[in-house]
Amino acid sequence: MLLLALDTATPAVTVALHDGSSVVAASSQVDARRHGELLLPAVDRVLAEAGVRLDAVTGIVVGVGPGPYTGLRVGLMTADTFGLALGVPVHGLCTLDGLAYGAEVDGPFVVATDARRKEVYWARYEDPRTRVTEPAVDRPADIAEQVAGLPAVGAGAVLYPDTFPDARAPENVSAAALASLAAEKLAAGEELDAPRPLYLRRPDAQVPKNYKVVTPK
Repeated sequence: MLLLALDTATPAVTVALHDGSSVVAASSQVDARRHGELLLPAVDRVLAEAGVRLDAVTGIVVGVGPGPYTGLRVGLMTADTFGLALGVPVHGLCTLDGLAYGAEVDGPFVVATDARRKEVYWARYEDPRTRVTEPAVDRPADIAEQVAGLPAVGAGAVLYPDTFPDARAPENVSAAALASLAAEKLAAGEELDAPRPLYLRRPDAQVPKNYKVVTPK
C-alpha cells in the first residue's frame, strides 16, 4: 500500500504519503488564496522526499470538506485526475475527521473550522476516531449550548473563543493524519467515502441580481 493523501478544504494545503505502516513524507502550507499554485509542487516535494515516483502510488485519499467551494474543488479535482491517470482508487474522508484524528484529546470534543460569514463547520466526536454528529454549518453563538464544556480543535475554535473557550491543537488539518486514518480504516476492511464534495451551503460567489444575458445575433 502506498497512499497519497491531500486536502485543500481549509486554508492549509497539505499532502502526505503513507506506506501502510506510517507516514513517510508530508508537507503543509497555510495560504487560503493559493491552493491551485501550491498543491502540485507540494505533491512533487513529498514524492521526492520519499524517493518514489507518482506511478508507485496505489491509492489516493482526499479530504472532501466541508469547506469553501473554490479551495475544496482544487483538491478533489486533483485527486480525481491522479486516480484516472494512475488507474487507482480515490477515497474520500471528511476533513473534520482528519482534524479529529490528529487531536490529542481525552474524551468527547468538538472540531470547528472557519466557514467564513461568521460561521463554522463543526461536528462532535466521542474520541479522535468516532464522530457522533453529522457535519454542520452554524453561527458559533447558535451552537453554544451544544458544545458547552467541550474542548475544541480547529481554526474555528480559535476564532470564536466565547463559544470555544478550551481551544486546542491542531488548528489546521494535516494530510498525515488523513492518510493515517485512511490506512487504518482500509486495513480494518472498512469502506471509505466516495470522493464527493461535502458542501453545506451555496458558494460565496453569486451571479449579480441585475445580470443581463446577452443573446448573440
